Formats: sequence, structure tokens, C-alpha cells
Amino acid sequence: MLDKKNQRVFSIVFIIYLVCFAFRIFEYFVLRTDRTWVGEAVVHKLVGILVLFISAGILHFTAAEIGFSKEGALANLGKGLAFGLCTFAVAYTVECLIINSLGNFDSLKFYVSTYAIDKNLGYNTSLLFFVICIAGNIINVLMEEGVFRGLFNKILSQKYSFILSALIASALFGFWHIVGPVRNFLDGESSMAGTVANSAMLVFTSALVGFKFAMLTKMTGSIFMGMGDHFVNNTIVNILHVVSKNGADEMMALRVAIAQSFSFILVLIWFAISLNRTSITNIK
Repeated sequence: MLDKKNQRVFSIVFIIYLVCFAFRIFEYFVLRTDRTWVGEAVVHKLVGILVLFISAGILHFTAAEIGFSKEGALANLGKGLAFGLCTFAVAYTVECLIINSLGNFDSLKFYVSTYAIDKNLGYNTSLLFFVICIAGNIINVLMEEGVFRGLFNKILSQKYSFILSALIASALFGFWHIVGPVRNFLDGESSMAGTVANSAMLVFTSALVGFKFAMLTKMTGSIFMGMGDHFVNNTIVNILHVVSKNGADEMMALRVAIAQSFSFILVLIWFAISLNRTSITNIK
């Protein structure tokens, strides 16, 4: 464990973050795996998982201490999947109703695409691509939840309160997502104004979503419910598409905003109730 009197927890977290971020930059700008037939940037996530467990070993944290608790793991994972599916069901329904009211709704279609900030790219219906998409997103949530909500939370909690620890980790998680917009700008795919707008939106919303996952981790005692919800968030927009007369996923940004806002509010209410119950129990 870290020495509480001499710890420099933020420095430790930031060093681990920089190592993971360096591999993320390398994959996005050099390997560009997400622009190949694979359609997923998984190399730096695999490296991140390795960094996660090496770091946990060096700091003498057990798997349970960084969120991989076996107790209730399947139940929490199932709850996360169900929660994510329910919130996105609401979002898809609202989107379809809006498009239908405009007389543009066509259908819902299943196929695999690659998420690209404000639109989806590609149209793959082969089973292989569904397997790749699911496997890639499993790797993604394992790395991101393990590092940001598991390892970082454990390190930061040695010195800071849960709220401050979650805010720090969530801010880092938000900035983690700036690589895509920056690459688009350098590739000439977006303007400076567009890059700034997309970056600000993506960093803020990712940080907010990260804080939601942190609350889920705190309330359940493990990262598994957050992993389930995170998996749905990342996967469903790549496989279930709203097709209108203007094309596919024209209102995807609205769909994601509705789902994330709705789920964040629900988790925040649950978290507030949990805090209130804990306070009452402590008083008694």
C-alpha cells in the first residue's frame, strides 16, 4: 500500500496516465488501427491493461482493491448491461419519434460501423465484424474502467475524498478523448473552429460520463456495473442504426446526449439517496 504520510498520489496517477496516453497517441497517429478493417483502436487498450496490472502489482493492490471484486460480479455486470440498454431504448425511441414526426423515418438496421465523433463510418454485416466490434469494446471497457475507475480511484483515495478523486480521474478521462478531434484536424478533416467545438464537447461529456461510472463503482463496490453500462454505450451506436430518408444516424449526437443525460440523472439521484441512507445509518 502507499505510505499515507509520504504519498504523491497525483504524480503516480499522472505518470501512469502519460504512459497510457503515449501509446494512445502512437496508435491513433501512427498505427491508425481504427481506420483499418479492424475498426477499433485496441492496441493501446491492450497495453493499458498490461500497465494496469503491472502498476497494481508494484503498488501491492489486489484485483479486488482495484475494482475486480468477484462478489456480485455477474450480477453487477448484468445490471450495468440492463441499465445501459434501458437508457438507450429511451434515446432511440425519442430519436425515432422526432424523425418520424418530420416524415423522414425509414427503419432501424443492424450492421457494424466505426464511431467517428459526429457520424458513423462503414457498413459491415458479416458476423466477423460483429465479433470484432464486441471483442474490441470488451477490451476497451476492461482497460478504461480498470484504469480510470479502478486503479486511479484506489490510488487517489489514499489522500483525497471520493468526490475529489472521482473529479480528478474523470477530468483525465475527458482529456483522454481529445486525440480523435485533434487527429481529424491534422488530417484536414475538420476546421479549427470545428475541432475546438468537438474537443470541448467530447472532453466535457466524457468527463461527465466518467463521473457517472465512478458513482456506480462507489455504490456497488466494484467496476462491473460501470463496465456493463460502458460496454452498451460504446457498442450499441456501432451496431444499431436509425435510418432516415437523409441517411443513417443523422441525429446520433442527439441520441447519445439523451441517453447519457438520462442515465447520469438517474445515477446521480441513486447516489444522493445512497449518501442520505448512509448518513442516517451513521447517525443511528
